[in-house]
Order: sequence, then C-alpha cells, then structure tokens
Amino acid sequence: MGKILSLLLCFLISNLAVSSAQTCGNYAFSSNEIYSTCVSLPVLDSHLHWTYHPSNGSVDLAFRHTGSATSQWVAWALNVGGRGMVGAQALVAVTSSNGSVQAYTSAVTSYGTGLQPSDLSFSVPRIRAERVQGVVVIYATVVLPTGGTSFNQVWQVGPVNNGAPAIHALDPANRNSVGVVDFSTGETTASGSVGGARLRRRNRHGVLNAVSWGVLMPMGAMAARYLKVFTVANPAWFYIHVATQTSAYIVGVAGWATGLKLGSDSTGITYDTHRNIGIILFSLATLQVFALLLRPKPDNKYRFYWNIYHHSLGYSIIILSIINVYEGLDILDPEKKWKNAYTGILISLGVITVILEALTWFIVLKRKKDDKRTHAGTNGANGHA
Repeated sequence: MGKILSLLLCFLISNLAVSSAQTCGNYAFSSNEIYSTCVSLPVLDSHLHWTYHPSNGSVDLAFRHTGSATSQWVAWALNVGGRGMVGAQALVAVTSSNGSVQAYTSAVTSYGTGLQPSDLSFSVPRIRAERVQGVVVIYATVVLPTGGTSFNQVWQVGPVNNGAPAIHALDPANRNSVGVVDFSTGETTASGSVGGARLRRRNRHGVLNAVSWGVLMPMGAMAARYLKVFTVANPAWFYIHVATQTSAYIVGVAGWATGLKLGSDSTGITYDTHRNIGIILFSLATLQVFALLLRPKPDNKYRFYWNIYHHSLGYSIIILSIINVYEGLDILDPEKKWKNAYTGILISLGVITVILEALTWFIVLKRKKDDKRTHAGTNGANGHA
C-alpha cells in the first residue's frame, strides 16, 4: 500500500512539474523555436519568451497569450518614452471569427486608438502570429531603441468587432498589465496599475465627488430640516445650511472639472450614465445657487412656490448624487472596503435622519399642543372678564 501511495505521489509531482514547465520555459512552440529566457507575466495569462543578441542590440521574442478566443486581439508593447498605453509601440495579433490571425505593428498615440497598422519608432524586421489550441503567439524580431536593454512593457487583450480591435475591458487585470523588462539580465518587475497621473486624477475625481455630492449635500439638507425646529438654532441653521451646501457645490465643481479633463484625455472611453448624471447634477446645483440669490422674503406671496421648487430640486440632487457616487465606484473598481465605507456613511446618515425626524415631529406636535393650551387659556380669561 505504501509503495502504491509513493508511486501516486511521484506521478502527481511529476505532472505538476511538467505543467509548471509548460507554463513558461519548456513550452513547445509549433515552429520549434527555442528562447534563452522566459517570464510568466503577472496578469492576463500571458508569457514573454526572448533571446537577446548584444552584438546588434536585437531581440528575437515570442509573446504568448493562453486561453484566447476567436474575435479577439492581443498585443505586447514597449513604451520607450513613458509608461502605460499612450506612447506604446505595439506588436498586435488579431484573431478573426474564422480563427485566422493577422499580425502587424501599431504605434499607440491616444486612449481612443483603434490599433491601426503603423510603423513603430524602432525597427521590427520580422513579425508573424499564430493560434494553436487556444494559444495565440506573436513572433517578432525587435531592434531595441536607444541602445538600451531595460524598457517599460505593456500587454493587453481585447475584443474584435466587425473585424477591428475594440476597446479592452477595464478590469483590474487589464489595468495592471504593465511592468519593466530588462532583455539583458532577464529581470522583469510589475509596476502596478496603468495610468500614473491619469489614475491619480481618477481617484481625485472620485474622492471630490463622493465628499461633495455624496456626503456634504445630504448633511446640508439635514441641517436645514432638523436644526430650525430648535429655537436656539435660529437663524444659525440657515447659515450652517448655506455654508455646507456652498462648500459642497464648490468641491463638486472641482470634481466635475476633473471629470471633464479625464473625458478629454480618454477619447474613445465613455461612461454615458455616469457622465450624463454628472451633467444633470451640475446643472441642477447651479440652478439652486441662483435660486438662493432670488429667495423671496418669508411674507412674500411667492415664497410658498419657491419652497416647493427649492425642496424638490434639493432632494432630487441628493438622490442623483448618491446614484452617481455608486456609478463612479463601479467604474473605479477600488477595493471593496471603499464602497463599504461609503455605504456605512449613508447608513449612519440614514439612522441619524430617522432619529431626528422622530424628534422633530415630537417637538412640533408638543409645541402645537402647548400653543392650543395657551390659546384656550387666553380665550377663557377674556370670556371671564
């Protein structure tokens, strides 16, 4: 029995070893090409094989993506002057619906690229591609630019629509497909998510809008509704309300401006629902600012209608703000704790609202009851006289 278990264990270990080897170094190419170095890239089921020729500064390489489907494109690129997608000099393979593969080069100049064929900033004397049993391989010879050996690399996978590459997904794996490769030493490093300054602007946009529209706006409305029932808070509640809402508007405009900048820098990448709600929010909030300047006096006959307008618009802004914050969180796709944190803030505000609403009605009803008692006492005194 022990011998049988030992044989099974040896068999399992040998299979695991073969499987691991097939992942990278010992992969058998259909063309029987052999490369001196291989690395398994951290995301998107991709691997890079190469042989560096120091005599002429060239590299024979094979970029391999496993689990590939038809109507899909894959790309591997060097970014000589930057990091990320824009500026990348790409080797592209497009698999059509019938399984045929076309390989070419494409210089990426914007986020709205269609990966059209074009020359690169360095020489690529040879490029071809194949798809075998769901594995797409791009073979190429690259003359390394600027005489260097260490460069930023980018790799990506996306769909094909009507025979042309379409925008890839924005999942964490797609955003993290960037790193550094040194063809001389064989070292590679992961550099985190793609985007650099652009990603920081996305995060800044999200924080500004979550704080302004998603937190300050509801708090300002709560101040107006619940503080004014307390006699000691009059007229302080009004100034607190105005200060909070004005701060929310100013911070929100800053967040809206960063959104416009992100949109202009991301040609071809659109989030229609998030963008449209943002435009509506900015427009409604601006109307509220002007409404404040045109606010009638309490005894004005139009004050009743102004109150209806002001309250309706205000609550609409709050509802749309919360919806759009969640839309933005889905786009940014941060760690789950951030969405949970915002949800926790909303729940806390909701609990406080329920408590204050009950307290407000208690105070209002008690005050009416006291007023009736006082009024009845006054009438009785007058009748006795």
